[in-house]
Amino acid sequence: MDINPWELQKLVKFSLMEDLGSGDLTTNSIVPPDDVSTGYIIAREAGVVAGLFLARAVFQCLDPVMEFRAGLRDGESMEPGRILAEIKGNTRALLSGERLALNFLQRMSGIASATARLVELISGERARIVDTRKTTPGLRVLEKYAVRVGGGGNHRLGLYDAVLIKDNHIKIAGGIKAAVEKARQGCPHTVKIEVEVEDLDGVEEALAARVDIIMLDNMKPENMRKAVTLVAGRALVEASGGISARNIRDVASTGVDLISVGALTHSVKSLDIGLDLKELKLRS
Repeated sequence: MDINPWELQKLVKFSLMEDLGSGDLTTNSIVPPDDVSTGYIIAREAGVVAGLFLARAVFQCLDPVMEFRAGLRDGESMEPGRILAEIKGNTRALLSGERLALNFLQRMSGIASATARLVELISGERARIVDTRKTTPGLRVLEKYAVRVGGGGNHRLGLYDAVLIKDNHIKIAGGIKAAVEKARQGCPHTVKIEVEVEDLDGVEEALAARVDIIMLDNMKPENMRKAVTLVAGRALVEASGGISARNIRDVASTGVDLISVGALTHSVKSLDIGLDLKELKLRS
């Protein structure tokens, strides 16, 4: 797990505050404060698990001595009925943290599973699946982690770590050449420059400007193939726009290096995962 622990702690505390407010009215009215329970996080559908460390963090934020035994590791496959974790601790903490822990786990596992499906669909091709910045505000670091767990890679993490010159930048600058020149003047030499193009003329302009990555935006596979031939290894070639499970194999077969898929994070379906309490007894 390569997420900054301080960032993780801050996110968990903020999310718990959003849900709990001044306290869990239902649980605190029904459950005695010293009750202890054992529960199981259980997969209700098949997929790739991601986010178990985050579920642990939620429960242990509410009960620091909560026992959390994971039955799988992030990135492993799960089938319906598989126990993902056994948890033992304060019942109030279990019930109050249940929804948040499952929300994180379901969302991240859904992303990891969707990524794994696309990776499998292009098995044997050189292309690598990557994500985009079309993420849930505040949850980007988690969603991009889930993409990696599913076998994909990350595009830039934000606006701060790479240059991506898109159509509006090109219009304002007065062309690809001018936009790239301005970017080089304004950015450190260690930063890669990528340009989005819509046709083969744009590919030639990007090559002339000596960019690092050329993004083929909404091109048909036949034009992507021509673009790859034209680039001839002088830059990385990324396919983007309108890519799904239906056409991703055709896109990968064109020889592109990267395939970015926004749907991995902006419209993915969460996996069905539940938590069942198994016993209740007084803490000694």
